[in-house]
Amino acid sequence: MYGMIHRAMRNMVHDELGEEAWLALEQKLKIGPMDLLTGKVYDDALTLEIITEAAAMLNLTVEKCLIEFGRYWIRYTDQGSLASVMNFTGQNLANFIKNLDRLHLAVGAAMPDARLPSFSTLCNDPGHIVVEYRSERVGLEPFVMGLLQGLMDRFHARGDIEVATRGEQCVIFDIRYQDRG
Repeated sequence: MYGMIHRAMRNMVHDELGEEAWLALEQKLKIGPMDLLTGKVYDDALTLEIITEAAAMLNLTVEKCLIEFGRYWIRYTDQGSLASVMNFTGQNLANFIKNLDRLHLAVGAAMPDARLPSFSTLCNDPGHIVVEYRSERVGLEPFVMGLLQGLMDRFHARGDIEVATRGEQCVIFDIRYQDRG
């Protein structure tokens, strides 16, 4: 994964526990600032080590940490260099989700080695979206669940997200929501 993921996790740990906690994580995993270079590709194993250690420090399961990190990721990207891309992707929950693959095309153009997931909207009715998530990376469904929750927060919606079906490289998310307007 890209170092931008590591930078975001660093910020999340820093926001929750402070700089000393992150420095302890770096020391334990024997990583440093060079492992946080935004545009550099790192082995997924390192990213999972960072997430696992962060989860332990935050007193969360890895799954819960991934969900919280997904929510955090939306806020993080809204404030960083991807803010304009986020704003361009959609002005409401349904349109944003519908345009996720377009967002990934823009990211992929800037980061050609990225192994980005694919999102397809299977149902887009008022208050109900069904999303197909495909990725060669297995086990990141909780992160995607957090992303979807973060998007609901971003667009002032409330509701429920459930996993409708799960395959080897495909998960169908069922989102039922109301705008808080």
